[in-house]
Amino acid sequence: MSASSKPSASQKETGKPSLKPNDLEAHFMPFTPQRSFKRKPRMLVGAKGMYYYSDDGREVLDASAGLWCVNAGHNHPKIVEAIRKQAGELDYAPNFAFAHPTAFKAASMLCAEMPGDIEHVFFSNSGSESVDTAVKIALAYWRARGQGTKTKIISRERAYHGVNICGVSLGGLQFNRKAFSGALMPNIDYLPHTHNLAKNAFSKGQPEWGAELANDLENLVTLHDPSNIAAVIVEPVAGSTGVLVPPKGYLEKLQAICKKHDILLIFDEVITGWGRLGKATAAERFNIIPDILTSAKGINSGTVPMGATFIRKHIYDAFMTGGEFGVEFAHGYTYSGHPLACAAAIATLEVYREEKLFENAEKLEKKWQDALHSLKGAPHVIDIRNIGLMGAVELDPGKRDYPNEMSRTMDVFDKMFFEQDIVMRFTGNVLAMSPPLIVNEGQIDQIVSRLRKALESVK
Repeated sequence: MSASSKPSASQKETGKPSLKPNDLEAHFMPFTPQRSFKRKPRMLVGAKGMYYYSDDGREVLDASAGLWCVNAGHNHPKIVEAIRKQAGELDYAPNFAFAHPTAFKAASMLCAEMPGDIEHVFFSNSGSESVDTAVKIALAYWRARGQGTKTKIISRERAYHGVNICGVSLGGLQFNRKAFSGALMPNIDYLPHTHNLAKNAFSKGQPEWGAELANDLENLVTLHDPSNIAAVIVEPVAGSTGVLVPPKGYLEKLQAICKKHDILLIFDEVITGWGRLGKATAAERFNIIPDILTSAKGINSGTVPMGATFIRKHIYDAFMTGGEFGVEFAHGYTYSGHPLACAAAIATLEVYREEKLFENAEKLEKKWQDALHSLKGAPHVIDIRNIGLMGAVELDPGKRDYPNEMSRTMDVFDKMFFEQDIVMRFTGNVLAMSPPLIVNEGQIDQIVSRLRKALESVK
């Protein structure tokens, strides 16, 4: 046996081959077809501004802000420096019966961006955890109010509320649920989704038809009785299921019904928060004050894992009625309010303000809409949807033998990366886009023109 092929000490101990620096096998990847990816990986090794850099040296335009999160653009120097500085001063501090000033500063600054009397925030580490926290707060709130029978949560078909068991239970995506059916939470019911190709295909912004679908909430209230319903949870714009834009008047009707029957309204703004719709929140855009609002992703431009659950004053106050030394809410995570995450959130919010990134998103919305809808009539396109700097192009799936054969949307996604130097997302038959808020008109034109080429190259 040559020296180069001699087994290492670790290999002798385990009987397994030693891990090579470029070995892809050890990583069990999330939401990814492992075998096809590892045969032909899409590897990103650097990023700056609007661009990723691939392992083969290409500059790749990011049309999806990472995973809907890099709103301030990649590696913004102010955010990077804030994280570096914080790591050098206080790398970690617990928030269980201890605290650090950065968490309180971040909380105050973030709450100041919320609408109405949303004045308090509970920190976690992801959108999934912020949703789990929201549901726990809703249930504990009614118990504190002496209405412990209010335990049912109303969600929606085609909803995505994260991947914890709570979020999967609330979610309405069959693919995410089927393997975990035995563990899903009881006491959940579902409103219909609002997507209707026959009535709303190629709507620009909010569709005209569909507000009446909110009236189904009245049917569920009659079925379950308001004394048993704790909350209604919706994404103002359903993102991960394919950018389902709310019909005009729909969210307002939901709010009115919740208020009428004393039911909490939870907005899941993990995607729509922090400038995606041209405002700090979709709640502000739609002039609605939900009782609870979940956040993550753009809260610190995706730099350090962070989730946040914002609540109105009356909800917080309901927890503050017992003895002074009792724990009011038995919930939290080791990394809740992590110093690095909070420092990044403060710096990110300052970047949003100083560079007027929410205003840039608002200014470019019409350009984004017109550019996307120019793809009407392109091969395979059956719908285009948009709002703010969110967009979706839905494709006719064709007759491919998925999952044994690459789906048409995955084929376009793959060509966009390898042939057109564009990073985007796809879900089911939908190509989804959400560029960083620093995007300019020329880059919007590049995204759309290259997408047209990819569509034209796919059978």
